[in-house]
Amino acid sequence: MITTSLQKTPFAALSRLVSGVRGKTIIITVPGSPKGAKENLEAVINVLPHAVDLAKGGTGENVHAQLNAQKTNNSKDESGHQCVHNTKHEHHHKHEHDTTRSFLSDPLSGPVTQRQRKSPYPMITVDEALNIIANNAEILGSITVPVNENLVGMVLAEDVYAKEPVPGYRASIVDGYAVVASDGPGIYPVVGVSIANVQSDAMQLKPGQITRITTGGPIPNGATAVVMVEDTSLVSTSADGLQEESVKIHVQARNNEWIREIGSDTSVGTVIVRKGELVTAVGGEIGVLSSVGVREVRVYKRPVIGILSTGNEVVNHNEPELKYGQIRDSNRPTLLAIGKITGFEVKDFGIVSDNVQELENVLKLALSQVDVLVTTGGVSMGEFDLLKPTLERSLEATIHFGRLKMKPGKPTTFATIISDEYKKLIFSLPGNPVSATVTSYLFVLPALRKIAGYDNWNLPIVQAELSNNISLDPRPEYHRATISYDYTKGKFLAVSTGNQISSRLLSMCSCNALLKLPGKTDQLKELVKGTMVDAILIGQLN
Repeated sequence: MITTSLQKTPFAALSRLVSGVRGKTIIITVPGSPKGAKENLEAVINVLPHAVDLAKGGTGENVHAQLNAQKTNNSKDESGHQCVHNTKHEHHHKHEHDTTRSFLSDPLSGPVTQRQRKSPYPMITVDEALNIIANNAEILGSITVPVNENLVGMVLAEDVYAKEPVPGYRASIVDGYAVVASDGPGIYPVVGVSIANVQSDAMQLKPGQITRITTGGPIPNGATAVVMVEDTSLVSTSADGLQEESVKIHVQARNNEWIREIGSDTSVGTVIVRKGELVTAVGGEIGVLSSVGVREVRVYKRPVIGILSTGNEVVNHNEPELKYGQIRDSNRPTLLAIGKITGFEVKDFGIVSDNVQELENVLKLALSQVDVLVTTGGVSMGEFDLLKPTLERSLEATIHFGRLKMKPGKPTTFATIISDEYKKLIFSLPGNPVSATVTSYLFVLPALRKIAGYDNWNLPIVQAELSNNISLDPRPEYHRATISYDYTKGKFLAVSTGNQISSRLLSMCSCNALLKLPGKTDQLKELVKGTMVDAILIGQLN
């Protein structure tokens, strides 16, 4: 900017030009005069996309790729016409070129003959993709919710303290008799019964007396121990034989024996559940919260998910008959089921045809209602693969990656968009059923868990031994398998689910793990039976 300004006038040396980066935002100041502002902006406008990419943590490769692709056509706009600008030329038609954004996707209005023949998106590894997702998956804040069964799957946003002691009274641990320990063995009159029930006042026990008591029953005032019923014998009963009158104690009781003191389990003020802990379906967290008088807690908001399928050929799975060229939608029911079984609220946005305006409208509708949107289909290099350009050009979303070095799931795309003043995530998964399912477990579910506040948001991994030979693919593969624990060998065993072609959904049946297999090399073309591999758990163990 300074160099350009000095070429115009030496007085530019007096301009106070300032530029810098705050967070991920580039800040540039320009002179106050319209002429000076225009000249300075023109000096830097072509390098701003590169600078923005670097400020956001990128490498600049995306911009370089786009510039290389445009070298032969950099004077044309998207409609294909050329404009030669000079200071006296006036336009009588409107230009809407976005000079602050760079696009890698094809123009939506361009003919198929001008589409790119190779993907402009750099291929990145799964680990790189997971890091990008983690950096963009942000906690949505916290809410106060009642303590009930709906709390399962939520993460505590603050420490929770006991409001009441447990037990709230001195209670018997066993069925037996409350006694004064110093009385010792002998025959004593039974003066009352204390059961686990609501009582207005505690009973009073004097030396030389005993009280029959049940497990959980309040200890009478004056009692110092409980003797188990097995250590007593009946001496006499009432005239009708229904009540005990006297009982013999056979053992020497010790002070406080078989008594739970007030607060011995949990005292007032104790931290019972810590910030970041997950409320599990086991029931322990809900049980302890309920036991100490906690009626509501603060938890992290759980994201709402939207699911939609795309494609002219895709129809609902329950259509009675298929026309030639149609396929049933298996992706949407599968992803809806995964979302619900993992405890998240899921919204179904149906099937969208390969129409630019319809796709844009449904995407906008969905993003107005959800925090995370998952689409399937339309992300490869086909003529009607409209997801990427629609997201990037119509919705002004940021596409963070559009190609992965993995099998299945190579065209998996991840984007973000600022909506309702916060960042929303968009996962555009491949249309092949297995690819969509595998990538939903690898990328979508971990992102949902991170947004929901999980400390351990990645899925668990165990080591498993291959039960058969597996040929390797040039790309790292996530091989569907069934694993179980062999107690005789003391290890997990993995059995392949068969043909791993990405359209064969049968490979997901009985699958409870994804085996992380390395890419094929000249030195390693096959993993033999007995090889130990990492297995990502996606289902229950058999």
